[in-house]
Amino acid sequence: MTTALLQRIANVRREEVGPTLVAALFFFCVLTALMVVRPAREALGMQRGIEAIRWLFVGTVVVTLLVNPLFGWLVSRFRRLVFVNVTYLFFALGLAGFYALLVLAPASVGERTGQVFYVWFSVFNLFATMLFWALMADRFSLEQAKRLFGAIAVGGTLGAIFGPWLASQLARPLGTPALLLVAAGFLVLALGAARWVTRLHPDRTEPAPGQTTGAPGSDEPAVIGGNAWEGLQAVFRSPYLLAICAYVLILAVMVTFIYFTRLQMVAALGTDLDMRTATFARIDMITQIATLLLQAVITGHLMRRLGVAVTLALLPLTAALGFLGLAIAGSLAALIAFEAAFRAVQRGIMRPARETLFTVVERADRYKAKAFIDTFVYRAGDVVGAQTEGLLGRLGMGLAALASFAVPLALAWMALALWLGRAQRARPRIVERTEGAPA
Repeated sequence: MTTALLQRIANVRREEVGPTLVAALFFFCVLTALMVVRPAREALGMQRGIEAIRWLFVGTVVVTLLVNPLFGWLVSRFRRLVFVNVTYLFFALGLAGFYALLVLAPASVGERTGQVFYVWFSVFNLFATMLFWALMADRFSLEQAKRLFGAIAVGGTLGAIFGPWLASQLARPLGTPALLLVAAGFLVLALGAARWVTRLHPDRTEPAPGQTTGAPGSDEPAVIGGNAWEGLQAVFRSPYLLAICAYVLILAVMVTFIYFTRLQMVAALGTDLDMRTATFARIDMITQIATLLLQAVITGHLMRRLGVAVTLALLPLTAALGFLGLAIAGSLAALIAFEAAFRAVQRGIMRPARETLFTVVERADRYKAKAFIDTFVYRAGDVVGAQTEGLLGRLGMGLAALASFAVPLALAWMALALWLGRAQRARPRIVERTEGAPA
């Protein structure tokens, strides 16, 4: 029954059902861990107001830049499952550390601690999802990714729905600090799913020249090698990776524009905490439902029939139309409709399509360059977007000015998406010849 349903709706072949379901379970655990504690980050981060969050974005990008060489060193020196385990366990231990601080020394928890947690969680958020998608790009070929990544992403959306629900059920009987331990537990479960998916789905590439081979009888690939800064170097050597950087940078700017517009509109409604929480929850619920429908039914067929280029261009088109509509209407209802549509297309269509871009690069770039792009470049876009939106606000320029900046940027973003799709089609044969053909 499940197999037939996946084959018909999500375009999954019979032999791919097991790996797809386990990969979705992996993503479910990761997103549940993130969403269980996300409300705590928002509450702690806003203690000093919206302007303080702009500077927390700067702190996040600095920390992200410092962490990238450490992650690159792990990738260079250890086998894949080792650095996957180390990364997720590091964040699980961090959650346990914050839990101990909240329980054993609650008097020392103040605004500064909240700011540290905000930055730490923002880094954790990006690395956790980046590492998941890097592993998926390593396991599935381009043809498989176009069909399967939408279905796999459904697991993450279910986790994004389940996490807040679980937090609402456990917060009162266990207390907010206990949610951090719950999140750490789901990260440990994610590690089990990661090991499971690597055993179910055979590795699709051969070791590159100069890499050591895996242990006899093991599916675990060779150590990637290289140096800690290789990801950064690879980005600046490759026009393809630079274009992905630009795409991600513009994405982050647009997301930040919407984020701060939402904060300001909701703040203007009043200071009642329950009212704000209900408004944010309503936006999130509409978004998650729309995302789930797109991922489950549309994404796999859309990428296969229209191609990655058109699929990537749908989000810039949504952004351009959304900012135009927001400038004309200027209401919270218009913002809710725009954000729900933008987030649904971003998570349900664009994200699976963007991750297919990394299926046609070398294994080292899937982890090192991808880490640099998905963490530092994305957070740099956050800073650019936050400061630009803040400058327009200080100049007394409203939504019309924001739209006049965002719409041309969205059109350039759309052109970049189409170029990336064409560039991706030109790459598979080259990569397959040097790394081995997809399974």
